[in-house]
Amino acid sequence: MGRKRQPRLTFLDTHVVCWLYEGRLDLLSTECAAAIETGLLRISPMVSLELQYLFEIGRIIRPANEVLAALAEDIDLRLNVTPFADTVARAQSLNWTRDPFDRLIVAETMAAGGVLLTRDEKVRSNAPCAIW
Repeated sequence: MGRKRQPRLTFLDTHVVCWLYEGRLDLLSTECAAAIETGLLRISPMVSLELQYLFEIGRIIRPANEVLAALAEDIDLRLNVTPFADTVARAQSLNWTRDPFDRLIVAETMAAGGVLLTRDEKVRSNAPCAIW
């Protein structure tokens, strides 16, 4: 009798969400693609806010709600539900970045006990939960 392994709680950074929406799987590492294939996929609400910000400044062509609705349908991507106070408590010690998006995305991943898929070298070199 064998037990099936539970899927790993896997958070996606904003650029990974954009690439998945655009179908740019060629930009993903092998480890990242495998984690997406087998993980329980989540994003911090900060990713949603950053996507909307990128839409508003013209860096992406669809608003956050459209991008996230499509990925919810395609890959079962969901917003995480860690209490914001827990995320902020973790973020206060992440003084290696001044980017509020990165700080809160990493903090939420840590608070939830997940891994973060990110190509961002600064994040990966400072956050043990980050992989590529």
